[in-house]
Amino acid sequence: MDDFAVHGDNFEACLDHLTMVLSRCTESYLVLNSEKCHFMVKSGIVLGHIVSKRGIEVDVAKVEVIKTLPYPTNTLEIRSFLGHAGFYHRFIKDFSKIAYPLCKLLHKDVEFVFDDACRLAFDSLKEKLVTAPIIQAPKWDLPFEIMTDASDYALGAGLGQREGKVAHVIQYASSLLNDAQRNYTTTEKRNLGGGVCH
Repeated sequence: MDDFAVHGDNFEACLDHLTMVLSRCTESYLVLNSEKCHFMVKSGIVLGHIVSKRGIEVDVAKVEVIKTLPYPTNTLEIRSFLGHAGFYHRFIKDFSKIAYPLCKLLHKDVEFVFDDACRLAFDSLKEKLVTAPIIQAPKWDLPFEIMTDASDYALGAGLGQREGKVAHVIQYASSLLNDAQRNYTTTEKRNLGGGVCH
């Protein structure tokens, strides 16, 4: 077992949940490293994301590395950048659409030419990572809203909820279309948005 977080809607509930988790650890003979245990924190890093009552944010320390990257000079560097940036794709509206020029360089038998479209995509993704919004955890008692959009080569979707008149983003998703899907009508492409999952 690696990391786990215990939470509650209020202090008493949190203590009850913590007591149950610690009891289960004892029953299962799990040993906790006291140097890595943090109790009663208002925010923390979970799976590379900062989680607090404000919502879920990118870990600035991880984004700083991406922010200073120079332009890629080969497909290996493109793949590495997209892997790092892709870790936070849920924070970036139309991630796949923006990354499309970079993704084209990864296709088989394509000459590596890092042109203006690639520079624009690279710079745009870096900027969006640095200024990524705080996304909200879902509130299960509120209805969900799904917004979808499609272009000639990509799908985009946003999952959100409305609290009163204020809309909150929970997650963005996007995907590139395959060759067969690119032949669909715009309406058919938009209907594919219901199946977007990465």
